Amino acid sequence: MPLRDDIEKLGARDDPDFGSDDRALFDEFKLALNRGEVRAAERTSDGTWIVNAWVKQGILLGFRMGQLVDMSASSVLRFFDKETYRTRPTTLSENIRIVPGGSSIREGAYLAPGVVCMPPMYVNVGAYVDEGTMIDSHALVGSCAQIGKRVHLSAAAQIGGVLEPVGAVPVIIEDDVLVGGGCGVYEGTIVRARAVLAAGTILTASTPVYDLAREKIYQRTAAAPLEIPAGAVVVPGSREVRSERGQAWGLSLYAPVIVKYRDEKTERAVQLEDYLR
Repeated sequence: MPLRDDIEKLGARDDPDFGSDDRALFDEFKLALNRGEVRAAERTSDGTWIVNAWVKQGILLGFRMGQLVDMSASSVLRFFDKETYRTRPTTLSENIRIVPGGSSIREGAYLAPGVVCMPPMYVNVGAYVDEGTMIDSHALVGSCAQIGKRVHLSAAAQIGGVLEPVGAVPVIIEDDVLVGGGCGVYEGTIVRARAVLAAGTILTASTPVYDLAREKIYQRTAAAPLEIPAGAVVVPGSREVRSERGQAWGLSLYAPVIVKYRDEKTERAVQLEDYLR
């Protein structure tokens, strides 16, 4: 792939000075990101997610070559950022709903047709948001996060990214997942298709998840990220601190708990009417 080869060569160069040809190459790369032609991670036929490290390398190149400029909209709304990552240009023909009210999408992010953006929300560079997904108010899609089809990111949901290191898997939310209000998914966690995260659920690399339905505990390992199984319904819970002092103080620790797997009752509870999209 010529674009990949060129980006890898440019990224490996120690020379801090970038010429017009280098910037033209980066602009071509950024346009491919905007169109969804390249992405930071991809799902293989067997369900494994693989990282495209060269794409992350290309995104980091933009920060290296960009200069800090004034992007202020007015004397009141002041913004200063790298000129390589301005607000993503979006046209009506892309069929993306961006409801008025302070949302922002950074260049280098892909939003598919049918995505709905409720204000205020933010999508960072390298993110990939697939068809029919709703990003609700005060929700964040972090750098390189991969969001599937028909996902609902509810109000104040925080989806972390993972831009560095370049070989690390970013946060991934697969198709038809509901992420409830105030949830946080961070540090390369993978949430498989049709899972439901109840409001306030927090998932991190160091958080064990307790599956009451299957009597298992899910954790990140040295070889694999934390994964939430397909169709799992996860709620915030707690586990007792069993040390002597913990018992004396009556302490417990936060613990996400899988209470069941998606069923007909769950479908009715989480259904997002098509007309809202």
